[in-house]
Formats: sequence, C-alpha cells, structure tokens
Amino acid sequence: MLSLKSVESKISNLVSDFKIKKYLLAVSGGADSMVLAHIFRDLQLSFEIAHVNYKLRENDSDLDQKTVEDFCRNFNIKFHLHQVSDKDQKPENSVQLWARDLRYTFFRKIQNEQNIDFLVTAHHLNDQLETFIINLSKASGLKGLSGIPSNENQILRPLLEFSKQEIYDFAGENKIEFREDLSNQKNDYLRNRIRNEIAPKLLETNDHFLQNFSRSLDYLNQSKNFVEEKIAEIENKITVPNSSHLILSKDLLEEESDFVKFEILKKYGFTKPEEIAKIFSAESGGSFFSDKFRINIHRSQLIIIENIENQNITEEEIVICEKSDFSENHSSINLEDMIEDFQNSGEKLNWNFDTEKLKFPLKLRKQKDGDEFFPVGFSGKKKVSKFLRDEKLSNLARQKIWLLCDAENSVLGVIPLRQDRRFATNENAENILTINNK
Repeated sequence: MLSLKSVESKISNLVSDFKIKKYLLAVSGGADSMVLAHIFRDLQLSFEIAHVNYKLRENDSDLDQKTVEDFCRNFNIKFHLHQVSDKDQKPENSVQLWARDLRYTFFRKIQNEQNIDFLVTAHHLNDQLETFIINLSKASGLKGLSGIPSNENQILRPLLEFSKQEIYDFAGENKIEFREDLSNQKNDYLRNRIRNEIAPKLLETNDHFLQNFSRSLDYLNQSKNFVEEKIAEIENKITVPNSSHLILSKDLLEEESDFVKFEILKKYGFTKPEEIAKIFSAESGGSFFSDKFRINIHRSQLIIIENIENQNITEEEIVICEKSDFSENHSSINLEDMIEDFQNSGEKLNWNFDTEKLKFPLKLRKQKDGDEFFPVGFSGKKKVSKFLRDEKLSNLARQKIWLLCDAENSVLGVIPLRQDRRFATNENAENILTINNK
C-alpha cells in the first residue's frame, strides 16, 4: 500500500544515507509526479523540482506548468523550467522520443550545475506493465523484460511497486491537486494504445494481475542477474591477457551458444545476428565497426578496440572567429590555412551561416563521444559517429575530420562533409558568414 512509510522504506533500500542526499524531481503536474513531490516534502528531504512545458497542448500545457509552479512557490521549493521554443527543433515525427531526449538533457544539466545526487521520476507499476508489453513486441530479451530499473545511472524510481490506482487513492486522501493529461486518452502512440486498450483487458483477467506481474518481474530480474554473472565468467575465461586491448579467443567464443555470443558482443555494440555470424566467418585481417568499438580479426583472436573518435586523442581547439560584429553584411573565413588536412585533400567547402543563429566564438575541434547534429539533406538529428560510419570513411580518414562548433559546443558542421541545417541561411538572413576553403 502506498504511504509515506512505504515510500521512505523503498528510498532507504535504494540509497544509503538517503536523508542527506539531494534530489531533483521531474514533475509534470500529473497525479504520479505531484504525489511524489508531496511525499518528498512530507519526508523533509532536500529536493528541487524540474518541469518541461512542451507547448503541445496549448493552454493545458500552461496550466500544467502553473500547477507545478504554484506548489513550488507555496512550499518554497526551487523550481526549474524549460519552455520549448523554436530552437528546440520539434520534429513532425517521433515526438515522444524527441520529448524524452529534451527533458533528460534538461534534467542532467540541472543535476550537474546544482550538484544534485539523484534524479527522481514517478514511474509506477502500470508503467512497468506497458514497458514490458512494448519490449515483448521488440524481442528485447531478458533485460527488456525485466522492467524499468528502480536505481540506474543516478535515476531513482521509488514508486515502481505501486499501482496507478494506489497513486490516485493517495492523492484523494491527501487532497493533492494534480492535472490530467487528456492527450493520454488518444491512441496516437503505441504506449497509449497499450495503456487504453491492451492493459485494461489483461487487468480484467485476474483481480491480482498487477501484484502477480510484479512478482514475475522480480523473478525475471533474478534470472537476468544470474545470466549476467555467468556471462561475465565465460568472458573472463575466453579473455586473452593483454595490456593494450581487450582480446577474446575467437575459437573459444565460437564454441559457445549464439545466446552467449550475443550477450558478450552486444556490450561492444554488435547486436545483429547476421553481423555476429560474419565476425566468426571472417578471415584474419577483417574489421567490424559499431558506434563505439571495432573488432579486428587476427588469426584466432578478436581484438576489441575503442573507436578512435571516442578516445581523447586531442583536446586541441582552434578558434577561427572571436566576435560577431562584422563590418559587412557578408563575410567569409577561409579554413585552408587553418587545417593542414585541407591543403591537399581536393575537398571543396562553401557553407553559408546566418550570424544571428550563431553563438561566438566559433572554433574547430575533433569529434567527441555523444556529438550529434542536424545534417543538411536529412530529417531529424544524427550522431556524428553514425554519420561518419554511413559515409564509409576509413579509420584514417575519420581521424582527419574536424567539427565546426559554436560557443555552446553545438556542431555547426562536419568538415568538409555536411553542414548543420539549423544554422544555415534562408531568405530572411541579413548577415551572412561563409566558411570555405578557397
């Protein structure tokens, strides 16, 4: 049963010395997160609140914000707000994924700036059921079927064992004000269809369905932990001692089941069965690439090396433009003498930027893990590492790539291959900056 005592017990199991930690609560204004906020207040824990107004439901979005803001004002709780604007580049498709990326980026930024120990979300048992069904449809394996973790990557979810109905009951008993998101009643997205159509039918089959489901999740988690321990033992057995790289015995791993091969290689980004099969049929000298790693085949060994772009090869930055106060409406910067790799490359570069969209100074730097941009000619955003891989560049060619970035480290372009469309000129641009190599 959901109560102050039961949630406090859950938090104490998740975090040692939980009373001295600092928390950031993600609060939407709905029943789940408003109950969570009231519980944290009543437990007298140290916390702040973050809210994202996506502006997707017109006045309703503003009323959600007001509900959360009023709570923070009434109880003197620090309130962090992100209001979505044009610069957030809302896509026409995959709005849910975009919204999730946006809010977690916002939350992590606050955590880092405010030295907050844990982000706390209000996911509950019904969310677990929906996620289980979604992952079941994706053949996601034990990890996906084990549910949403209650403590992972400094994110706490203390309400996972409690049902949505228990949350509503707690809100009613304690006269907690909250908002209902009516868009959840629409079946525009897979999760909503599961929530509104599939989950209710499952719940009708058994009065104790959710409780039994919760116990099943616990059994699956125990199974997952057991499998992970055994996989680690096998990997340790087939690892060839080496001080520079991780080396696995190809022959010993090939003797294992397809399941074991998958579980070991997926940690390095190799998840497609056909690709894994090619690794074991490849001749010595072959190479295979994932986002962060590559596997070199050397006789009877698999040499696993972190991709060069994910290593801190150089922290060198070249500032190419300090200020934006150009004396002319159209200015240009020639990169040919700034980048040695340009001089004999034969590559042509001619990018036009709207200076009103840029944050100065502008700089050149090498790629870092996590870099992403919105390339011209593509819809949505793309990781730079994925873009370079799709361009089928050799490892040596990747090392010669530079990124053009602004003061906020936004990627303006991958030199010399593709410009970021967000900062490009349009017919309304008054001041233009051309970046070229001629």
